[in-house]
Amino acid sequence: MGRWTTRDRAGGRAMLPEPVAYDTAWAGEARSAGGYAALLFSLLLLVDDVADTLTDLRAALWLGLAALLFAVLCPARVSMAQGLLVSRGLWHRSEVHTDRLVSVRWSNGVSQRLVLRDADGNRTELDPQVLIANPPLWRVLDADAQTSVARGMLCCGETALRQITARIDGEAARTVFKISGLK
Repeated sequence: MGRWTTRDRAGGRAMLPEPVAYDTAWAGEARSAGGYAALLFSLLLLVDDVADTLTDLRAALWLGLAALLFAVLCPARVSMAQGLLVSRGLWHRSEVHTDRLVSVRWSNGVSQRLVLRDADGNRTELDPQVLIANPPLWRVLDADAQTSVARGMLCCGETALRQITARIDGEAARTVFKISGLK
């Protein structure tokens, strides 16, 4: 991975160190999203071809539908450097300074998300499964959140942090039991 940049407070670009942690499952999930989209496209073409209704316009429509499925399924790529979490989606990039967090909360909605907001007003949403599946990401985020607590910046969110800690600890315990043959 190359060096990455962010905006400093004056609006200029600032160079950051290499990410210290990143979502290791992202590549596989992105490949799966591409595979599902390709499978849908192939099946739609096959059905249209068998029904002898395949035209260029319909093929373009099926390609658009497959591209839409890929866009919906493709996960955001999450990486962290000390004090900064960056989430990159297909069309957006959001970053939050994790050592200056003011709020950590659960979002309301169909899929559960962890919403992080920093003192600069930056906001990002994470799938908590990313943190559960990548303990190095969680360790860096937790250490930075504790820095925010120590500075008195984190107004609300200690409960959400305790909940995600309990989920990660529970998952780690299940993994240990499974590997040791106790479960």
